[in-house]
Amino acid sequence: MSRQKVVSTLCGLIVVDKAIGMSSMDVVRRVRRAAGKAKTGHAGTLDPLATGVVICCLGKATKSVEKLMGQPKAYDTVVDLSAFTQTDDLEGERQEVDVPTPPTLEQVQTVCQQFVGEIQQTPPIYSAVHVNGQRAYKLARKGEAVDMPIKTVRIDAIDVLDYTWPSLTLSIKCGRGTYIRSLGRDIGKQLGTGGHLTSLRRTAVGGYTLDLAHPIDRFESPISQDDLLPVPD
Repeated sequence: MSRQKVVSTLCGLIVVDKAIGMSSMDVVRRVRRAAGKAKTGHAGTLDPLATGVVICCLGKATKSVEKLMGQPKAYDTVVDLSAFTQTDDLEGERQEVDVPTPPTLEQVQTVCQQFVGEIQQTPPIYSAVHVNGQRAYKLARKGEAVDMPIKTVRIDAIDVLDYTWPSLTLSIKCGRGTYIRSLGRDIGKQLGTGGHLTSLRRTAVGGYTLDLAHPIDRFESPISQDDLLPVPD
């Protein structure tokens, strides 16, 4: 006799605090396994070197992925202003910048405010943006020149949390599709310094904050319906 396939009836959202080094799909696989192989998707990618909020949608709640991806995001990040890198984060080789006189806090704050509002942004060449039908990072890894498309993004707020040369800590609120790596790079260019991220943490997607997030090791145990948040209206 053939075994009857058990179909999971779980439906809802669960917020995960993604660990450094994991991809967003790594998170989905962990959650799916803990959810008895329920249909699972995530509402917004985080780079492997980033940590923080990833919303996973289970069962029929996967229909809400697109709506959730449109929610505003919040990040905390640290920018090293002494160098650029090809990847705009710690993965790339450092390209040192000679800065005889570091900018003052007032100069940093003034430049940061220039990026608030709708701005034109060039995504990092090491990103998943499609260029000529291929992922940009695949072309870059082959050593090919990548002509990245410029896109319009929305920055709602940039607050300077700390500045001790060359380290600049920012809190950022922004809209969908914003690359914080690009923002750190461009702030550095505007200051006449370097600029690459040394850490990035997503603290919120809409109303889903780190306070609601489960650590990744939580998903070594099964998920029940009681663990899930309701699907947004």
